[in-house]
Amino acid sequence: MAPWAATALAKRAPTVDDGDMALPPHWSHPAVIAGTCLWLGRIPWAPGTWGAAAGIPLAVGISHLALFTGGGPTAVAMAVELALVVLVCSLGIPICTAAADALGGRKDPGAINLDEAASMPLALLVLPFEARSLPVLFLAFLLFRFFDILKPFPCRQLEHLPRGCGIMADDWGAAVWTGCCLGLLALVGWLPG
Repeated sequence: MAPWAATALAKRAPTVDDGDMALPPHWSHPAVIAGTCLWLGRIPWAPGTWGAAAGIPLAVGISHLALFTGGGPTAVAMAVELALVVLVCSLGIPICTAAADALGGRKDPGAINLDEAASMPLALLVLPFEARSLPVLFLAFLLFRFFDILKPFPCRQLEHLPRGCGIMADDWGAAVWTGCCLGLLALVGWLPG
């Protein structure tokens, strides 16, 4: 193919910028599908917000599974929920690594939003099951997005961890900040009903 034709085709094909060169995205790669929360990350505006929104039903599903497995709101259910959240967050590391590689090898492509989705259940661990009303879930969502965007210490520093761990860890930091705020609000009795 003539060089001018290849250049013209490359300009029309959707690409992911990788600094010096552009590579075609591999949107059908299983890690990309999972890492973009079933392609929610392809929505061009606020992909992290869409990922955090996907984290709410994930958190509710995990808590319901834990309650079912533990026979109600017991210590067993809390342990099951913790184990499931750790599993989801741990699986996110290799998934985000593979998705970033498939999308051109950038450090943290914006389309990858599994990190936000997996971190929402982590933020809610501080609250008992019965305190997680719809207004509380919405408040957790808003707080999480605030801290994910603001990136207070140590969130920004956690981004510098290698590959998928860096993609996931800054959101874990935002989830911890969110959990601290939710726990404080619960302690003083200011959680919405």
